[in-house]
Amino acid sequence: MIRVGIVGFGTIGKRIADAVAAQGDMHVSGVLKVTPDYEALVATAKGFKVYTLPDRVEKFKKAGIEPAGTIEDLIKASDVIIDASPEDVGAENKEKYYSKFDKPVIFQGGEEAEVADVSFNALANYDEARGRRYVRVVSCNTTGITRVLTSLMLNGVGIKKARIFIARRGADPKEHKKGPINDVVPNPATVPSHHGPDVKTVLKNVDIVTMAVAVPVTIMHMHMAYLELDGAYPRDAVLEALAKTPRIFLADVGAGFQSLAQIIEYARDLGRPRGDFPEVAIFRDSVTVNGNELYLMYGVHQESIVVPENVDAVRAVLGAMPKWESIKTTDTTLKLFTEGKRYG
Repeated sequence: MIRVGIVGFGTIGKRIADAVAAQGDMHVSGVLKVTPDYEALVATAKGFKVYTLPDRVEKFKKAGIEPAGTIEDLIKASDVIIDASPEDVGAENKEKYYSKFDKPVIFQGGEEAEVADVSFNALANYDEARGRRYVRVVSCNTTGITRVLTSLMLNGVGIKKARIFIARRGADPKEHKKGPINDVVPNPATVPSHHGPDVKTVLKNVDIVTMAVAVPVTIMHMHMAYLELDGAYPRDAVLEALAKTPRIFLADVGAGFQSLAQIIEYARDLGRPRGDFPEVAIFRDSVTVNGNELYLMYGVHQESIVVPENVDAVRAVLGAMPKWESIKTTDTTLKLFTEGKRYG
């Protein structure tokens, strides 16, 4: 049983904790919280041991929460750490805490690529993470782009260049102090946005340029992609490649999927926890082939898309399972769409 310690129990961390707890080969050794708020109470209610920073112990006790120990105690009690801290905090934790212990650590995409030995996406470079000390699961948008490109390349569709245009959600649903209000903000105004260079930390040789704007929504990101392929492929061949790749969902307008909100509503109707949608939701009707040019639009659920990647990263760094066995195990335990998918 792999003991997984999770540093951070916010938007991503709490989802990772639930996903790890669902795995038959993993156990949540504990979660780290720095504030004794309702999320700390949720962690306790779910049976997770709550750890904190050394200077926060008394604050937790005064709030009626008895910490199981400090961050160093959590590291000692774990075989691997997943750091789901806010942006840049993971790098600080590395210098202050993780460097003292010979334990693998998995960071999130909010950290710079330099924090880790390898940037990670399960479909694209699972084996590259094997035996590494520090691994970084790339951000939600980078994960979405990498999955789409990899789904084609794994199925023999070559890509000469990718141009991706991103409408980013302004904030997560609970972030009441963030996000553009009645505005559209270049994010950034310069080209490229950081997403293209980030994709290249995983897919080293891809020719990609990205542009992004932040929009006043909270539910999902929308990507509009133009891909130049290495030849003319039938639309059916492209659709087949997408359809049989794990963690890709084809949404049909005729089935009622006319917006990203309906994708999330579908997840709620399926009874998925928190209405999460970890798959890339590609609008089938948008998939258009013109000679060697491919156009498509897809949604990326920023709160959950990296969750299965973190689970696979644990197995990858420890060499616990081969790539496709891990991906299938993760997808099955998280009740993602597996019918018609090819695992291997």
